[in-house]
Amino acid sequence: MGAGILLSRIFGLIRQRALGHFLGLSDASDAFNAAFRIPNFLQNLFGEGVLSASFIPVYSRLRAQGRDAEAERLARALIAWLALLVSGIVLVGVLAAAPLTSLIAPGFSGEKHDLTVRMVRILFPGAGLLALSAWCLGVLNSHRRFFLSYSAPVAWNLAIIAALLWPRASSTAAAAAIAAAIGSVVGSALQLLLQVPSTLVLIRGAPRPAVSAQPELRVVVRNFGPAFLGRGVAQISAFIDTLIGSLLGQGAVAGLASAQMIYFLPLSLFGMSISAAELPELSRDAGGGEGAGSRLRARLVAGLSRMAFFVVPSAVALLAFGGIITAALFETGRFSAQDTRYVWALLLGPAVGLLPAAMARLYNSCFYGLHDTSTPLRMSLTRVGVSTILGYVAAVHLPPAIGVEPRYGAVALTGVAGAAGWLEFLLLRNRLERRIGTVRLPAGMPGRLLLASAAGALAGAGADWMLGLDQPVLRALAALVPFGAVYLAATHHLGLNEASTLIRRFGRR
Repeated sequence: MGAGILLSRIFGLIRQRALGHFLGLSDASDAFNAAFRIPNFLQNLFGEGVLSASFIPVYSRLRAQGRDAEAERLARALIAWLALLVSGIVLVGVLAAAPLTSLIAPGFSGEKHDLTVRMVRILFPGAGLLALSAWCLGVLNSHRRFFLSYSAPVAWNLAIIAALLWPRASSTAAAAAIAAAIGSVVGSALQLLLQVPSTLVLIRGAPRPAVSAQPELRVVVRNFGPAFLGRGVAQISAFIDTLIGSLLGQGAVAGLASAQMIYFLPLSLFGMSISAAELPELSRDAGGGEGAGSRLRARLVAGLSRMAFFVVPSAVALLAFGGIITAALFETGRFSAQDTRYVWALLLGPAVGLLPAAMARLYNSCFYGLHDTSTPLRMSLTRVGVSTILGYVAAVHLPPAIGVEPRYGAVALTGVAGAAGWLEFLLLRNRLERRIGTVRLPAGMPGRLLLASAAGALAGAGADWMLGLDQPVLRALAALVPFGAVYLAATHHLGLNEASTLIRRFGRR
């Protein structure tokens, strides 16, 4: 799963670099990112998160009990009903593109608003296809087939990149944005088609909307409601960020999207991958029987330790070298050095909240395995409520009070979001420990990770200063390679098992 996510994220960064080259942080870039956000709610609501919470635990438990025929029937019925529902929402979204744009991006007007509406209409069908591809992911994950579903987005990224490279696409920033939207729809179809054959083999039959009173389908639907609301709350939070960003001037919405692309890389690789891979196993361990609680605790501690080993240095690297990383990834064409500094500022808040955001995902997976989707919903509501109220005040009212550009209110917005992530993590941990007992990182591990990360940051900063390179990619390599090498050596010296295991694996290869 990690390999698949890494591959797709690498191509995602290439896609974002291409978008930055042709769009920069222009009005067209703001319009594209806002337009992408609006139909993307469909993918997020009916996509991986909701199906992971509602479908995988039931499907995996049926397979663990040897009830394969019932599991296959459940999968066939679910995708048929899901396709009908998603198709209706896509139609409504296309027809209501103009009012949706006015609602989500009230700060857009004139040509910028019209361009956003046009792209919303183009992008909605693609978002529907991506929502359906999440069903394939759920089935494949339950059968422990992770690579295909997590590497399939490579096709989506390649389609957007190819569209941007089309000769007429680069004539203006607006033309490039429209081309990217069309490429997104083509890529969505490719991503779905790549997964369908393997998935149909596993469920041994064609999808059909069974009307029979299948108990397992009722369980999925019952779990679907809170999970749907939970993802809806998270999506509302994303909409609010877009709404507030549209009020902060040119480049704020696009800058937030670029920053998200960077900090989502370690979050996906080390947070989402571990959480998603553990969900079927947690669902089986939570099935009851003697020692279920101890099995869950052991699995969670191991997962949290793996996460922390990779996420802590990732957060330190974003804080110390966020500008270098942003320049290496995006500083080309219309994306300027000033844009780089702006995105680095936007990375500071997410970097501080990176570790709790990753660990909260694993706690959520454990709750889903326990068939409890309401607790993650309540914690998500709390986080979104806090970040929305404080984020609006800090983003809109703080910049004029201290005499800075309005668009730097987005920095306060991401900072509040990072702090709210810590709140959600602590609440989730408290609720889970009430049910299964204490689940914490091994004693002393956080301090050792921070010490090793600080040593790596000093090494990387020293190498950057001594070499004095100007080319962004070479400068990033000069800083990050010593950072990673010193961190790995320091964690091994400090006796962390994760470092020793990683070194042994590299040694064997």
